[in-house]
Formats: sequence, structure tokens, C-alpha cells
Amino acid sequence: MRPFTRLAKSIATAACVLLVWAAAQSAYASTPPHDAIRWLRSDTAAFAQARAQHRYVILYLEAVWCHWCHVIDEKTYGDAAVREEIAAHYVPLRIDQDLRPDLSNRYKDYGWPATIVFAPNGSEIIKRQGFIEPAGFLKLLRAIEADPSPENAATVETSAPAQISAALAPATRDDLIKRHRDTFDAQLGGLALEQKYLDRDSVEYALAHAGTDASEKVMAITTLDAARALFDPIWGGVYQYSTFSDWKHPHYEKLAVVQAEYLRIYALAWAQFGRAEDKAAAGEIRRYIDAFLRSPHDAFYVSQDADIKPGEHASAYFALADAGRRAQGVPRVDKHLYTLQNGLLIEALAGWAEVSGDADALHEAQHAADWIIANRHLPGGGFRHDEQDAAGPYLGDTLAMGRAFLALYRATAERAWLARTGAALDFIETHFKSKQGYASAQSSGPIAATAQTAENIALARYANLAARYTGKDAHRAVARHALAYLAQSHVALESITEPGILLADEEMASDPVHLTVVGGKSDPSAKLLFAASQRLPGAYKRIEWWDQAEGALPHPDVSYPPVKRAAAFVCTENRCSLPIYKAEEIPVFLAESAKTATQ
Repeated sequence: MRPFTRLAKSIATAACVLLVWAAAQSAYASTPPHDAIRWLRSDTAAFAQARAQHRYVILYLEAVWCHWCHVIDEKTYGDAAVREEIAAHYVPLRIDQDLRPDLSNRYKDYGWPATIVFAPNGSEIIKRQGFIEPAGFLKLLRAIEADPSPENAATVETSAPAQISAALAPATRDDLIKRHRDTFDAQLGGLALEQKYLDRDSVEYALAHAGTDASEKVMAITTLDAARALFDPIWGGVYQYSTFSDWKHPHYEKLAVVQAEYLRIYALAWAQFGRAEDKAAAGEIRRYIDAFLRSPHDAFYVSQDADIKPGEHASAYFALADAGRRAQGVPRVDKHLYTLQNGLLIEALAGWAEVSGDADALHEAQHAADWIIANRHLPGGGFRHDEQDAAGPYLGDTLAMGRAFLALYRATAERAWLARTGAALDFIETHFKSKQGYASAQSSGPIAATAQTAENIALARYANLAARYTGKDAHRAVARHALAYLAQSHVALESITEPGILLADEEMASDPVHLTVVGGKSDPSAKLLFAASQRLPGAYKRIEWWDQAEGALPHPDVSYPPVKRAAAFVCTENRCSLPIYKAEEIPVFLAESAKTATQ
């Protein structure tokens, strides 16, 4: 080659590199710190640089409002080892998907953030959805450098081991899981005990894991089906329990607490499985509550006796049809209006309304809540048990109403209910906190109140979820303190099974699915999106409706983009959706999120 030809080619190459460099510099959004990733914003400049420098292009598709984009910025792209690897082998390209509809539509199934690595010629090497933790991301980058074929990179696991525990020691957690499974009666359903009943926490734990564990699904369905033997076929409602280790020997008393627990569980089961029998079970409980427990004040009575004559077993009576029963009289109904029982029924009715759209159930819940507020409220956000209490106040009353208020907020998106939720938690912290969890009462009597496991389970779960809505560290601290008490092995393992502690621990260790509808409360499209969000299965979810006429959300931790029409935004544990405009697309996005993103 002639000297002048070699020189000309060298000059041309240098000029090309300089042009690429100049284009790249103009593509930077701003001058970053010296140790930060120097993102390009132009794909043309990025691929020109990649070809000139024989590098890969790493495309980070973000949404400026996306929670998980903020997390990956801080944790992954802020990691020193990740930054060094990108600086050595990659051209970093960052694009706001809202600015590029072509890329947004191409990769919309990956949610945000989306990560795509390209060869210099533009061919895809790998695609990943959502947040990737630093160690897995570094492993992926190095695997691409070693072998950039798509088949090789697709096999690299980038997910961090899920944090499955917030407070429980591994041995305690394993023991709780073993007890949950060992105490299940595989033949008859329910717990393998002399008394048969639907244990709320055992079934709820099974429901929470039914989507990923076939054995838990079987446990849930077996018990749900078996427990219907305790339903009164004439008046509806649920008897308290059956003896002789089967479901055939019921004790016929009907407690408001039992109706509330069963209604809540069958509502969750209906949302989870969509089975007609679970919906029918909820309807039978509703029928009984309306006929026998609902007072003229719209609040609810406490219980109905098992006996038509005190002390006389009533199996023959309850075998009769309606006319035959009424000819002998109706078992006594305890007409006290206690806050605890009302709170549990309000929560259950609101929860059923949330997943089923039952407007009558929601109205009943709201009216009962209004009556309790007017007649049982204490200064500072707490509640009395009765019209006059001999002692107390009692944790159970304020706890039940706090849970009820949160359920009403999820069912209505009315902010007044969320404010009452926070006030109830503040009252609990002030009046019931002890060195060991939260005591069952504030009392000056000679018998000191102590912490009860069931109440602290309910409180830990309620306070943790409420904190996700309010954003208040004080509310999260309530959940942590209650869980710290429950996590002690002598508490967690005191009874034969306490799966509620597992639920509390797992929920503390993870974020709930977060669904926000942006649109006016009177907008029919927004209403459809909100209803679709409510129907999604699971108790651990955060559902909000942002009507901008009401001002900012109570806990505006996500900045949503402006939309010209009603839209839903969904964030799972590692990624966020595009604006969703059709209600039927919400469960589709969640189903896709549950699948592995490796392709």
C-alpha cells in the first residue's frame, strides 16, 4: 500500500472516530459526575460508537415515573463494579420510553425498566424485564463478554434470591412451614384436630401461595369445600365448629366473628379461583348477616345461641325447615353492639364488595362504620368496646376498626377512610405498646394485660400494609415491633401452627402489588379500571385512585406521567407497566410479570 493511501485511510478513520465522539458528547443529557455512567441519549450515536470501538450497546429503557427505574438507578447502575464493567466493554444508552413510541411498543411486554443488550450491528443479544440486582447484572455483563451469542446469554440467571423473611430465623421459619403442612388433614380438610373449623390464617397462607405451589392450592380448596358442611342450609351463615374430628357434628352457635372470618376468606378464594361455590358461600354468609345480625342502627349484633332451650342440644331443631324452626321460636340473638365484632364484619363486607362489586355489601359496611364512629369513638383515633367499658380500652376494638377503615379505603378510594386508618395506628402505638409486642388492653386493674399472638399477627400485617399507603415510618415501626415479638421462637412455636406469622413476615419483606388509576372519579373508563384492579386476587395489594382534582395522593411516592385519558399503572415486585387503558389488560400484565423474562 502506498504511504499516502495508508495515511489517507488513517486520517479518515480518525475523522470517523472524532465524529462519533462529537456526536456522543452532544447526546449526553448532562455532564455526569466523574465516576457515574456517561449515558448517551441517541441510539444513532450509541451504535456508531459501538461499531467504532467494537463494544456492545446496553439500552436502558426507562420511564421517568417508574419506581423500579429509580431503584435500578440507585442500586444497580450506582454499583461501582457494574459501572466499571460498563465503562470497559459497553456503550451505555438510556432512553425515556415516553419519548420513543417505537421502542416503547417494541419492548412494552418487558415493563419498565427494560434492559436490552445489542451487538454493534444492532442484533439483540439479551432482553431482561424489570429491576436486576447488581450481582446478577454483573454476572450477565461478563457472560455476554465471554460469549455474546443470544443462546448463551439467555441462560444466565440474573434474579437475586428473593428475600423471604423480614424477621424470622431460618430454623423458626422452616418449623412454621412444617407445622402448617403437618397439621393439615389431607383426607377431610382443615386442621387435624378434634374440632373442625376453617382456620383463617392456615387457609389464607395456602391461598397466598396457591399460584406457585400446587400442594397449597389443594390444601386451600380441600378446606374451603369441606368447611361448607358447617353452613346452615336454611338460614345461611356458619356454625362455630364441629366435634369428633369431622364436619358432621356441628355446634350450632353463630358468632359474628366467625361470619366475618369466613366471609373474608371466601371473598379471597373467589378472587383467587373464580369458583362459583366460593361466591355462593359468601352469599350465604351475607344472607344470614342481613337476616339475623344487622340491627336497626345498621351496626351488627354479636352472636346467636346454639340452643332453642338453654342447655338442650338443638340438632333436631336445626334439622327443621324455616317454618318448623320458627314454630318453636328463634334462638336468642345477643344484641350488644360491640366495636370488635363490627370492625371485623365491616372489613369482611368491604373486602367482599372490593372483589365482587357488591354495592349493597359496601353500603352496609359504610353505614356500620359510621355508626361505630358516632357511638364508640375515643379521642385520638381509638374506640371503646361497648357504650361504657369497665376497663380498657382494648387493642382488639381499635385494631378491628383500623383494618375496617383500610378495607373501606381500598373499596372506595375515599381518603377520609385512610386518614382514620392512620389515626387508629397512632392510637394503638400510644396506648398498647409494651416491651413485648402490643398488649391486649390498657388497664389499671390488678391483672396486667399481655400481648396475644393472634392480635399481634393481625396488627403486624395491618400496620405493614397501612404503612405502604400512608408512607409513614411510624406506622411501619408498629409492624416491625409486633413482628419482632412474634418472631421469637417461644412465641412463634408455642401453638401447633401459626401460619399467620409466616404471612406477616413475608409481607414485611416485600412490596405489595401497586395499582394506581389516574382519572376522574366520575370518568366511566376510570371506574372500569379501578374495578378491574379491585378484582385481582390477593390480600396484599395497594390500590389507589388518583383523581387530580383531589390533589396529590396521600403517599405520592411515584410520579405518574400526564395522560389524556384514564389510565392504570401497575408496579409488581420488579417492574412497572406502561399506561394501561383497557381493564382487561391489567391481569394480562400481571400474568406476564409472573413469567420468567429470559428469552
